[in-house]
Amino acid sequence: MVRFRATNLDMANKDSTGLGLSVNNKVIPEVDVTYFFNKNVAAELVLTVPQKQTVNSTVVGSDIGTFKHLPPTLLAQYHFTNFNGFKPYLGAGINYTDISQVNLTTGHTLDGHSVGAAFQAGVDIPLDKNWSLNFDVKKIYIRTDVYSGGSSVGTLKLDPVAASVGIGYRF
Repeated sequence: MVRFRATNLDMANKDSTGLGLSVNNKVIPEVDVTYFFNKNVAAELVLTVPQKQTVNSTVVGSDIGTFKHLPPTLLAQYHFTNFNGFKPYLGAGINYTDISQVNLTTGHTLDGHSVGAAFQAGVDIPLDKNWSLNFDVKKIYIRTDVYSGGSSVGTLKLDPVAASVGIGYRF
């Protein structure tokens, strides 16, 4: 199965640096490829293009720069059957986020990667034999250490909830 989705990233923005850091929420394009091992068990690889995010500091009182991130996620899924045509599923897996092109005016920088858990719930609503409408929600754990002068000054936990709507095609 292949799905194309619009995904809203709603960042948790938990900051332990004392800088009052937060990252903007945004809607991003997403594509996933799902391989079914049997009618219930599948693996899903979620992909997107590198996303540019804006960093704000409440201490400075304005935006302090940007960075890009690429967050592929691999999930093991269980698909339920016999729900009057609806096909709900649950998933759990791992996310690896590559953080690059960090440009913060305060002289701070971010760790270049994050590895964390990901959890998912969704439903496919068949439109015909191959096409379906998809609704999906994921909680993804993305954290990065914040550095100043080479020393860690704390952690920024992005930990977004990713709510998606899209269309899928099952081969």
